[in-house]
Amino acid sequence: MADAGYESEENYLFLEKNGQSSYIKPTNYEISKTRKYRTDISRQENMSYDKETDSYTCKNGKRLYASGTRRSRTASGYVNVATVYRCGDCSGCPHKDKCIKGNNCKTPMEERTKVLYVSRTKEEKRAENLGRIMSEYGTQLRMNRSIQAEGTFAVVKEDMGFRQYLYRGMKNALAESVLVAIAYNFNKLHWKIQSQKTGIRLYELNKTA
Repeated sequence: MADAGYESEENYLFLEKNGQSSYIKPTNYEISKTRKYRTDISRQENMSYDKETDSYTCKNGKRLYASGTRRSRTASGYVNVATVYRCGDCSGCPHKDKCIKGNNCKTPMEERTKVLYVSRTKEEKRAENLGRIMSEYGTQLRMNRSIQAEGTFAVVKEDMGFRQYLYRGMKNALAESVLVAIAYNFNKLHWKIQSQKTGIRLYELNKTA
């Protein structure tokens, strides 16, 4: 279970390769609920896709066909491969200023054409994860992640007073982190024993009538 900041094609495939089911919130999860997002004609998600011709249709009725691929490498060496979809002619389009973004491009707007970069692998894995996090179990995991992860930071910083490292260097910082984690876990275990909740790993969702 991870928040949107951890979504990437590389992370999806890494977890799958290691036999783990990922429950990662898509980076566009929150914004996709807004009207501004759903009416943004520049977005691939708001264009109709024809699987037979492998093309997208824009607001002006023009087709964007696959014209090649683009490769990019992450810091860890993973290679992302995206299909490039390009419109043949965007001249005279009344929606051009809303469809083609990017003010730093040196090419004049009247000469520019719409281009999309789509990773089919990421799209597939994002859809799978969205289905999982929207399930009842996925909703329960999201609720527990927010409680356990955010609550832990609050306890460590406020209750335990750990706001900065006292020693420098990776080894010393790691040693301090381990000591803080051990202390936190002892406190949490003690609380669970006292409240007789040692067998409970996840809080249940509140059921509405």
